[in-house]
Amino acid sequence: MAKPISESRRKMILEGNLVHAVLLLAVPVMLNSFIQSLYNLTDTYWLGKIGTQSQAAITLVSPVQNILINFGAGITTAGAILISQYLGARKDEEAGVMANHICLFSMIFALVCAAVSWLITPGVVRWLGADGEIYVGGVSYLRIVVLDLPFLFLINLYTSVKQAQGDTVRPMLLNLLGVLINMLLDPLLLLVFSMGISGAAIATMGAKVPGAVIALIMLRRPGQLVRLNFKGFRLEKDKVLSIFRIGLPTAVGGSTMQLGFLLMTKNVQAYGAAATTAYGIGNKINSLITLPANGIGSALSTIVGQNYGAGNIRRVKKSYHLALTIGAVFLFVCGMVLSRPFVAEPMVRFFTADEEVVPLAAEFLSLMAFFCWSNAFYNVTQGLFQGSGHTLVTMTVDAARIWGFRFLTLWFCSSVLHMGVESIWYSVVVSNGISALILYLLYWTKIWERKTVHLEKKQSGRLLLN
Repeated sequence: MAKPISESRRKMILEGNLVHAVLLLAVPVMLNSFIQSLYNLTDTYWLGKIGTQSQAAITLVSPVQNILINFGAGITTAGAILISQYLGARKDEEAGVMANHICLFSMIFALVCAAVSWLITPGVVRWLGADGEIYVGGVSYLRIVVLDLPFLFLINLYTSVKQAQGDTVRPMLLNLLGVLINMLLDPLLLLVFSMGISGAAIATMGAKVPGAVIALIMLRRPGQLVRLNFKGFRLEKDKVLSIFRIGLPTAVGGSTMQLGFLLMTKNVQAYGAAATTAYGIGNKINSLITLPANGIGSALSTIVGQNYGAGNIRRVKKSYHLALTIGAVFLFVCGMVLSRPFVAEPMVRFFTADEEVVPLAAEFLSLMAFFCWSNAFYNVTQGLFQGSGHTLVTMTVDAARIWGFRFLTLWFCSSVLHMGVESIWYSVVVSNGISALILYLLYWTKIWERKTVHLEKKQSGRLLLN
């Protein structure tokens, strides 16, 4: 039953109405991203019932967790790109073999990373400048959540395999199950059993276990267009090299970017717990505002991947301009509304009642919402480059956004203009805008049209990747 559905999605992506294709793929991705963000939002909400120190602790260590997740995501992102290109070229059997390779590498990384991270967590949290209650809470939270990496990566693998086929609904439903479990466990463990920040971490990890089990069962189920099947499996050098060629830039770019976020959080910590909490709340709400750009960019990556594999560059260009228009217009309108102080402040108050935190977070949120339309240019163009396999471009821009533009703006605003904590707010907005402009200009160079992975004819029963 699954195979005909996937085939109809492939036909829609390669030949159907592009507006329908973009929206059909993007809306579930947006909802899925929103659902995933509810893990941290739920923790933030219930920890706010305990106090600002707990919220500051989770804000401080969350970038460490994100570094690990983003590096591992490079593997599954490579899988989504390569599988979609195989499917576009109608090399379905090779798409399944690639899924096996992605599963193997992502699980090895997850297990090794979880073990090492658990050991070094105290030193990392101390290095971030935490002490007292924030240090204790940060260590407790991070040591628990890193143990969920194998479960998270199984879910991400399922998402990548299904999204490459144009199925974005099932991954959304799987993540919805996890969030509902997390919503039940958070108040139970935090308030009823008084487990504090450790309870929030256990709830987050426990919520992912059922989803991971279901993902593995579904990926192994027969009769699918792409499934995991390790019978007679052997490593293929060409596929391993393709994973590293496409995935490593994404992994390095994503983790380097998150390391930059980590250092940004350390800079915010210098302004005190209120500023750290405001920064965390503002970022979490902003992540919701920019969900349309993320969803459309992710949907475009699938559309580009399949059409790129099919050699239909004209349709790739058309889909890019359509997706960019939809994303930019939508975010501009929403940003103008959400940037109003009378809208931003109530949103912040949902997460905290601390009168020292509220004005800081509301100011940060208003500024980011006003310029959120630039995220459409960033995420949609990033989706184009990723779908065509040019992840080195996105890695370079990602790294420059944080390590170049953001820290340079931060230094200028704080040291030259003496803007205080507002230096943090403006460094985020300026760096995002510059990076979006650079990616958009790179689109017009047409470097994304160059082949990175060539899908050649089979020789001796194997597909050669050059």
